[in-house]
Amino acid sequence: MAWLEYLLPLIFLFPLGAMAVIVIALRNLHDARVRSPFNARPLREPGQALRNRLDRAFATLFLNGALGPILTLAPLVYGMGRMLFASRQNWVEWALYGALSTALVLVYCFLLIRDFQHIRRIKLGLACDLAVGQELERMVSPEAHPYFVFHDVPTDSDIIDHVAITPHGVFVVETRARTRPFTADGREVNVVTVEPERLRFPGWSEHRPILKTLRASHWLAGWLEQRCGQPVPVMGVLTLPGWDITCAGTPEGLMVVSGEALSQQLSERRLGELDDELHDRVIEALIERAAELDRNPALYEPSI
Repeated sequence: MAWLEYLLPLIFLFPLGAMAVIVIALRNLHDARVRSPFNARPLREPGQALRNRLDRAFATLFLNGALGPILTLAPLVYGMGRMLFASRQNWVEWALYGALSTALVLVYCFLLIRDFQHIRRIKLGLACDLAVGQELERMVSPEAHPYFVFHDVPTDSDIIDHVAITPHGVFVVETRARTRPFTADGREVNVVTVEPERLRFPGWSEHRPILKTLRASHWLAGWLEQRCGQPVPVMGVLTLPGWDITCAGTPEGLMVVSGEALSQQLSERRLGELDDELHDRVIEALIERAAELDRNPALYEPSI
């Protein structure tokens, strides 16, 4: 029967199929998340959302890197089986198997390049987020306890990188990582100009980081006023680690800084006064809000 010539070669694909099943089963073998032994909640560090995103990116890289050779060999293995069982040789059919394998190689090469670039961007964002988080930790004073810093605070649709509470206001701190370009003679260019509606980098401009920081600060101000029953002074802070900042006009309610000496800048900035009762209510509200990310981590994706 002619149909057996196409069915019997599938036997040669069983080992490849078994390997593919094992690869898929092991894709999430590495899980770097750890939970507290006291309350079983996930332990969070600065940039934890980006750490989780990096773990998922590495899992995708592993999946594409392991499945790629298996799937690209499948047409060739099936074609060799067809040659054994076919009553006559059809060279057009063999050429189609070779073309399919070649196309799969190109597709998986593209996927691997995309994964490497994705991981590189996440690592850069994580490095900048950790640097800013480390700088903010200098604000914490265990004796007087006037300062408090939260990391990865979820809004309704996004994540705020850091929220710093001082006796004089609440600061929404967003971090953006951008690779610094080089000139033709190898000199690094690291000057960014801040305009009222955009950031002008060497060779390109962006407006989304400004809009996102303002949107996050406005959301937090409204949410805290609703939770605390009175207005809370909130200001947005956009940090660009590694860049020299030149201001040609900053939007109202926003600071754009490099992140160096950030703790001192925020400590000296006076937005208003938080009495002890309001200060404690703000901290309590943010503790509850931060727990939302632990309960539903898949609902939020950090911006880079």
